[in-house]
Amino acid sequence: MLSIPASRPNAYTGSPLDRAAKLREDDAFIAGALAGPETLFVPVWRSRSLMKGVQDGRPEAVLLTGAAAEAVRMAGGPWSFLGLWESRPVFAVDCSEAEDPLPLLPGAMGSFTDLRAVAGLLPPGEASVLAHARGLMHWRTRHRFCGICGAGCEPGSAGHVMHCTGCKGQHFPRTDPAVIMLVVRDNRALLAHSQRFPTTTMYSTLAGFVEPGESLEEAVRREVEEEAGIKVGAVRYHSSQPWPFPSSIMLGFHAEGLTEAITLDEEELRDARWFTVEQLRDPKPHGFALPRADSIARRLIEDWLAGQ
Repeated sequence: MLSIPASRPNAYTGSPLDRAAKLREDDAFIAGALAGPETLFVPVWRSRSLMKGVQDGRPEAVLLTGAAAEAVRMAGGPWSFLGLWESRPVFAVDCSEAEDPLPLLPGAMGSFTDLRAVAGLLPPGEASVLAHARGLMHWRTRHRFCGICGAGCEPGSAGHVMHCTGCKGQHFPRTDPAVIMLVVRDNRALLAHSQRFPTTTMYSTLAGFVEPGESLEEAVRREVEEEAGIKVGAVRYHSSQPWPFPSSIMLGFHAEGLTEAITLDEEELRDARWFTVEQLRDPKPHGFALPRADSIARRLIEDWLAGQ
């Protein structure tokens, strides 16, 4: 089975930021940047991102400066330094404590929108910055207490570490690795209908989290056999995609199916089938839909189809 290269970058990649990790420990720089007139703030409200132009189908990220940024910070939520964008400091700030954050802002600045709903329409750099902010604020708002002793935690490293005030443990942003794979056999591809989406007709690639002590290739083989009963041979890496919904990194593969008979894990899947090239190129007449355009699942399918 030949390796299939990624045809283009995945959604949420291509960040324009220099993460400037060394500056996280520079308290004077961080204090000055928080008060600086040129500093950009990426607001996050209940996992949603501030954008304008959504209704017109031309969304743009809205980053705040000056009085608007200060108003959002007054909501009292956590913040983190994201990095530098063409030398301008960029921070994420969570304003979820506000019941409605829009009155805090000057008029007509946009609305807080689910990033996944419009990511395919955003410029790649903007989608990456919004995803970065969303993922980091999700971690900050959910790790206020130590998972070891239960004591409260205080932020350090400009919001990139939480220090336990009790046992003195350190907690860092969590990213959960997950494998996602298109299994192919005899010019057909295995797709499944998840129990998580009972009202849709979407069939997607199989996926699952990597377990402790497991290689990525082993995780691919295990997940496919567990969910669909298919034995897998060769496994070839394709690409990766940040997926901060809430906190994953998707590691994409193409895999060789050695067997054909499907045995469903009905707790996970409603259905699974082998689809032909013709069906995948024109799914609607065949009664199913492909994964969303911003997903690595869609990219795995499209790049495999391009070689058929």
